[in-house]
Amino acid sequence: MADDPKALVEKKFGGRKVMLRGDLVEFRAGGEVVHAGGAVVVLAPEAGWRGLLPGQRVVFRARVANALRSDLTVAMLRAEGAPVAVGRPPWWQRAAGRMREDFGTAAQRALPGDAAGLLPGLVIGDTSRLPERVRESFRETDLAHLTAVSGANITILLAAVLVSMRALTVDPRVGAVAAVIALVMFVILARPSPSVLRAAVMGAVALLALCTGRKKQALPALCTAIIVLLGWSPRLAMDAGFALSVLATAGLIVLAPGWSDWLRAHRWWRIPADAFAVAAAAFVVTTPVVVALTGHLSLVAIVVNVLVEPVIAPITIVGAVGALLSCCWTPLAELVLYCTAPPLWWLLTVAERFAALGASVTLPTGIRSGVVAAVVCVLVVAGLRPRAPRPDTPS
Repeated sequence: MADDPKALVEKKFGGRKVMLRGDLVEFRAGGEVVHAGGAVVVLAPEAGWRGLLPGQRVVFRARVANALRSDLTVAMLRAEGAPVAVGRPPWWQRAAGRMREDFGTAAQRALPGDAAGLLPGLVIGDTSRLPERVRESFRETDLAHLTAVSGANITILLAAVLVSMRALTVDPRVGAVAAVIALVMFVILARPSPSVLRAAVMGAVALLALCTGRKKQALPALCTAIIVLLGWSPRLAMDAGFALSVLATAGLIVLAPGWSDWLRAHRWWRIPADAFAVAAAAFVVTTPVVVALTGHLSLVAIVVNVLVEPVIAPITIVGAVGALLSCCWTPLAELVLYCTAPPLWWLLTVAERFAALGASVTLPTGIRSGVVAAVVCVLVVAGLRPRAPRPDTPS
């Protein structure tokens, strides 16, 4: 299996189902064994599949159906019952699974229901306990990216490590090593799937842009990251999450600094100017892909993201500390995680209130809608491009 089982909302086909992504090793049709490869999606009953970990090799009976996604998935397999045989996952996946379970349990003890289900999603992308109403309100307000492992998670964590090392007057090279160790630990905890590794690279690139303030250095790093990731896993070329990550990072590097400077020149304070510029840049550059794939356009996405942006970093940092403590000292972990209750309340309240407004537009999906949205976004970017002041004409 390539990822964790994800519960499906629909209760069809005789009970609750889970969905998993995996890599095909071999299949048997009649008495013939065929060794083959390719990505598959498994639709299975919850019983017998719920506790599987990535990296496990399973044998099961299934009916073959056409793949639903237009990517490199070769087939959908509808499992008939529990797996016949289950292999042992790698040690790092077992360790990550135990820590994720301990983290989720500590969050449930320290926080109320919705907040307890949301925190693991914000910190390590574990949405197994996320209530459906919260999931829907986040989707309606374009906050769903917060519950997936993204470059933002890793940027915040790496920045926290580097700032801590600098505050302790540690040698910069030691700080860089500590940041790398923290990055590796986070990747293991969040599971080293292609999406997590992609987020790790994109987060490192975004951190480079924030630390240097020079897009001339960040843009080549972004291009290098794209080439390396596509060479390592060509299937990312068909991954919508990869496209959204690349576009959002490019928007952060290219558009956000100029827009922030323009807002500050018009008497905005620095913090709200930076927050609005980041949210607006990410929204503009990712809207064509979102519209083409989902047909959903939120009219309050920029405002909502600006309102919740100040609490994301504290939740991520405190939540990561609580995740580490949960596997060695549960009472202290619960005390630390309890500190995330106020910012989580704010995040949930903003998402719920703005979702209740119904301020979203449903558009046709497909390439045509994406192209139209892209043209509109290009015109918006061109219209918002900061212009150099005209030189004074001699009298």
